[in-house]
Amino acid sequence: MNSLPVLNPQIMKSVEQLDYVVTVGDVASQAGLELNIVQQGLLTLASEAGGHLQVAESGDIVFQFPRNFRSALQNKYWRLRLQALAQKIWGFLFYLIRISFGIILILSIILMFVAIAAILIALNSKDGDNDSRGNNGPSFFFFPTDIFWIFDPGVSQGQAGQRAKGKTEDQDLNFLEAVFSFLFGDGNPNQDLEERRWRDIGTLIRNAGGVITAEQAAPYLDNVTIYNQENEDYILPVLARFNGFPQVTEQGGLVYTFPELQVSAKQRKLSSLGAYLKEKPWRFSKASSGQILGAVALGSVNIVLALVLGGLFRSYGAEVAEIGFVGFVQSIYYILLAYGVGFLAIPLGRYFSLQWLNQRLEGRNLERQGRVEPLLQPGPDLRHKLDYAKALVQTKVIDGDDIAYSTEQDLLEQEVERSAQIDHDWQKRLESGT
Repeated sequence: MNSLPVLNPQIMKSVEQLDYVVTVGDVASQAGLELNIVQQGLLTLASEAGGHLQVAESGDIVFQFPRNFRSALQNKYWRLRLQALAQKIWGFLFYLIRISFGIILILSIILMFVAIAAILIALNSKDGDNDSRGNNGPSFFFFPTDIFWIFDPGVSQGQAGQRAKGKTEDQDLNFLEAVFSFLFGDGNPNQDLEERRWRDIGTLIRNAGGVITAEQAAPYLDNVTIYNQENEDYILPVLARFNGFPQVTEQGGLVYTFPELQVSAKQRKLSSLGAYLKEKPWRFSKASSGQILGAVALGSVNIVLALVLGGLFRSYGAEVAEIGFVGFVQSIYYILLAYGVGFLAIPLGRYFSLQWLNQRLEGRNLERQGRVEPLLQPGPDLRHKLDYAKALVQTKVIDGDDIAYSTEQDLLEQEVERSAQIDHDWQKRLESGT
């Protein structure tokens, strides 16, 4: 049985985005991964997926992959197929978990509504049998269906318009999905922040031709302080990840060169890049305003029913406990009450915490944005460094004429073809007299 190789999904995704012909620098700048990790990952992927290595005269290596390498891997390793199946199963299970909170809310309302109705019917029946004893019924009369006015077709046009608008202004969530979004939000919008950070820095270096200044990288970093700006220590993680090294300018400044990111397998267009790394603000919910209003209304209904039911249990607990269904509801009453309270308390607490998180997030964004300003109007020292960096740019695109050897063909065949090509070139030069 073949053992499952360690394949990096970011590397595979980058290979596909780069049209299946790549260098280590191509993938490192695209994925934002360390060069050593990319090199090992490409070698593993080429070995397992039937890829080929092409070696240029300069010693640079180009990796070429078949376009169906994912299918080839899945056919080769049954564990990969099981992983793909497990991801689909988990996606379905997680969907069930998401909609379960809305289902539980609706079931809770139905249970309490039916229990209240059963208690009131039982008490009224008992009072009817004992009219001579006077009115010993509850001190209030409550008709449970009154609380469902929000579902009345005659609701005001303003509310109806808001609900209709909510359906079109946001995500296509059904109501049960919207309940989960209302309760717990939609996940961390910056979960991939580090991946985006290094991908942006890799793109920055690639767009700049493999040579940058520390000031150019600063808007994408968070370890920039007034204490390390002068000696530029904050760029050390960038050098370590992409195998860069410093070079001193004529005026004693520093620029940083990344040789591996200057080599590409194809002529590629400059990638789009934001001026700085911008964190996305936390959002309360992707549910529409109408869906959120509906969730709040149902949560309120749930609490009202729980309070009414609790009052009945306190007043007539011993009498109504004899009713089988009501006895069951009475046994889980505090669970129903806690769920109703939590249904509104959790989103309320989350709302205030998101305000605090977004304030801090905005502060970090403003700090990074502020580091862009020196680049827009560079002073003499920075202008000299930027010009010096441009003078060091030496990009290299490896094409077919640069390839010395390829694993696609037998080595002897390549030697024969190479000798024939050399003879052909010499013959043409002799005929032309050069």
